[in-house]
Amino acid sequence: MSTHAHDHELESERGYLAGLYDRLDTKRMRVMAQYRAALGGPIDVQDGGTLVARDAEVQALARSMTRLDVADHGLCFGRLDAISGERLYVGRIGIFDEHNDHEPLLLDWRAPAARAFYIATAASPEGMRRRRQFHSRGRRLVDFTDEVFGRPDPDAVDDNPFSSDAALLAAVNASRGDGMRDIVATIQAEQDEIIRLDHPGVLVIEGGPGTGKTVVALHRVAYLLYTQRARIERHGVLVVGPNEAFMNHIGRVLPSLGESEVVFMTVGDLVPGLHVTAEDTADVARIKGSLAMLDVLAAAVADRQRLPEHPLEIPLADVTMRIEADTAQWAVDEARSSGLPHNAARAVFREIVTYVLTERAIARIGRGWLTRDNREAWEKVRADLLSELDDNPRFVAALDQLWPILTPQELLATLCTSAERLHAAGADPALQREVGDAWTVSDVPLLDELVDLLGRDKPDDDAGERVRRAETRYAAGVLENMIAREDLMDDEDHLLAQDLIGAEDLAERFLERDTRELAERAAADRDWTYRHVVVDEAQELSEMDWRVLMRRCPSRSFTVVGDLAQRRSPAGATSWAAMLEPYVPDRWVYRSLSVNYRTPAEIMAVAASLLAEFAPGVRPPESVRACGIRPWSRRVTADQLSAAVDDFVAQEAARDGTSIVIGPPDVPGAVAPSETKGLEFDAVLVAEPDRILADGPRGAADLYVALTRATQRLGVVHQGPLPPALAGLRPTIHS
Repeated sequence: MSTHAHDHELESERGYLAGLYDRLDTKRMRVMAQYRAALGGPIDVQDGGTLVARDAEVQALARSMTRLDVADHGLCFGRLDAISGERLYVGRIGIFDEHNDHEPLLLDWRAPAARAFYIATAASPEGMRRRRQFHSRGRRLVDFTDEVFGRPDPDAVDDNPFSSDAALLAAVNASRGDGMRDIVATIQAEQDEIIRLDHPGVLVIEGGPGTGKTVVALHRVAYLLYTQRARIERHGVLVVGPNEAFMNHIGRVLPSLGESEVVFMTVGDLVPGLHVTAEDTADVARIKGSLAMLDVLAAAVADRQRLPEHPLEIPLADVTMRIEADTAQWAVDEARSSGLPHNAARAVFREIVTYVLTERAIARIGRGWLTRDNREAWEKVRADLLSELDDNPRFVAALDQLWPILTPQELLATLCTSAERLHAAGADPALQREVGDAWTVSDVPLLDELVDLLGRDKPDDDAGERVRRAETRYAAGVLENMIAREDLMDDEDHLLAQDLIGAEDLAERFLERDTRELAERAAADRDWTYRHVVVDEAQELSEMDWRVLMRRCPSRSFTVVGDLAQRRSPAGATSWAAMLEPYVPDRWVYRSLSVNYRTPAEIMAVAASLLAEFAPGVRPPESVRACGIRPWSRRVTADQLSAAVDDFVAQEAARDGTSIVIGPPDVPGAVAPSETKGLEFDAVLVAEPDRILADGPRGAADLYVALTRATQRLGVVHQGPLPPALAGLRPTIHS
């Protein structure tokens, strides 16, 4: 295309994009007006349904405004010219001509018709003649590049259009900022096939470092929300990652695509309110991650359901009763056979014990004068005894001793600090620790399991339940007063109050409505269930971790992301089938990504040498580019190590982009390899690789992670000999 023709086309495209932005602004103003009207409109405060409907409308309009706001950045990123002559513009959202039968002016990138923008090739053009990719800065179109499929464009002056790789290479060569960016303008064909995969069960995406598996999974969430919004949006999506740094890194991708109904958590966040403060040894993590812990936890609960060693005396007004071992045994058997969780089954235990005590007490109190034939007197004595037992501190203490109300934290903390209790539960002695509530990530699935074993709600004899009943009685009193004051109510109101409002309904009217956003409500609710779950670094999850996640998603709709070669947890996955088959037999599919978009060929060659040593059966991903900078190594003394790190930091501070030092914790300024999983930086300095490797198979995986974080420059500093796998590094005195 001649320069004159190119400039003319550029101005034409700028005009088209300006029209799209005008329509975007108009739509934003209309939605804003609707939002303000809904927010400030009159409502009937007596009508809870109206309040809920108003809140739902306000939240829906707020989400619409968010989607329109994020569309400002890169609204349109390309055009497709079909062989038929049709032109299709592709962008972040869909825009339609409301005055012309809703003709599409801009296709949402997730729409079926937009797929050719990502998968069309010269060999398989998908009915397209040309793909045009836009390069914008803010709202201004700076330039475009064309790729012609099949025969040359008859309108083009020259037959050598730019390759479509230009946009991709520009993206992967760009300096890394804070956080992962979306790839909506440069999705590649193998990625697009995974993003749009129509599979209702579990999709496993495996790929080596830099293959884009995480960002592909996040774009798949955006695609599912586009195609199944009604099914997914009300319950939201859960994204689980390895650590807070990783979650912060990926947290911008979905909002940049206009999707906000997503909860981001680490495994340590899956029990709301829990604070992880400690780390288990590899052996303890392996034990806790095994399904054998199910038997240990069940036994630990059963161990707290006790029989009295000696009869427990319960003094009453007219008689002193005793809880004997045989009575407690009957109560224990009945409570366990009820199938209820421990705390709920306490009501069954209490009922049996109460029955025995009252029957025996009535027999003693009424000896010689009271028989069952005198039903009224018998029931009165029984009612008096029941009331007395309700408030009897010795009886409550006996119940607490024999069948205590337990919380997951209290039970697990007590278990882990007692050699006797561990032995009684059949647990490994290695689980014993000094501080019971020094929670670790491996404790999270155990605590979550105990929520189901113990039951989240306390039984009817709990103080909280008594408060709820008191609130209902108060509401009933209010209702009774409303009905009694007929002088204040006409016949219709009287009928509505008496027949349509129950005491519990009225009590709930007094409760504050929950106006939090979905993501906030879901994150605070252990019992919340999601319509879809994304699990990143999934190779690190234990068998017990998977039980937690399956509870969170009863429909078993998952996108699982991982790389078995990077597994460092001894409790993690050695195969996907072993973890998934128990839950979704024949309902999971596997896809792999083979192209490395992050790590340049020079750096990947070094990492591949290490991979060949500790995972010889794994093929490393193929880098899409070279950077022209060979990785280097520098041997230092103990006194020189800190200065070498400082040199690297100073040099990188003078450049654009991001950098990091990765190494053992005693290296100044170093971050542990496990804390950098999934992250990327322009430059990386790996310190003391031989010490990282010394941690066995986990150390090899850690070093592999460290070597593959850099997008441009990689250096290594070391005191001891360089590991053989890193022999290809360029030795240097100064970096």
